[in-house]
Amino acid sequence: MPQILLIEDDQSLRDGLQLALEHQGHRVHAAESGHAGLTALRTTRTDLVVLDLMLPDTDGFEVCRRIRASWPVPVIMLTARGDDSDIVRGLDAGADDYVVKPVRGRVLDARIRAVLRGQDPSPATTATEIYEELTVDRSGLSITKNGRRVALTPLELRLLLHLSADPGHVFARQELLETVWGHDPSADVRLVDSGIARLRTKIEDDPASARYIQTARGFGYRFGPL
Repeated sequence: MPQILLIEDDQSLRDGLQLALEHQGHRVHAAESGHAGLTALRTTRTDLVVLDLMLPDTDGFEVCRRIRASWPVPVIMLTARGDDSDIVRGLDAGADDYVVKPVRGRVLDARIRAVLRGQDPSPATTATEIYEELTVDRSGLSITKNGRRVALTPLELRLLLHLSADPGHVFARQELLETVWGHDPSADVRLVDSGIARLRTKIEDDPASARYIQTARGFGYRFGPL
């Protein structure tokens, strides 16, 4: 049963979302502030964080950055508006996905399950593949670089498994949005760009000169060591 940390200062919304998510089968620890949320992360097992960006004590974007820097857990941000600047800032801070408030419990549950889904969505012909110093273990759902395990969130792992299932093939952003994130392909493709950027920081020696994940400008991304 997934353990969700819900960081939301609005008590009525917090209580409503907690009740709805528990009804959907999640265990929920609710925190009313950024400080309380970060404290909870240090003391309780957490599989995913649902984070309101507008918090009274600490900027939600800063909380997201702190989470991303210290814990390999996915983050879904709650934003009060579908404001482009808020969405871009949240994705830049490290959020895996976003939901615009007001949000229904079933919608948030669907986003949580999509982000937590750790299985490879594409068929693989071999269990373990080696690309120079990077090893992709599909059966063990793990990635190692130079013999050391790379800590990826479930979504980052799913993204890499999907790309590496067909080396050299260019995947459109809209296709990745639908198959990896579980979004309608008309949704915001910046989710894909931010996910790729985070993945590159973990597997590339120099993310600015990527060897493993290359950009097909104006279209999407391909996997294949240069």
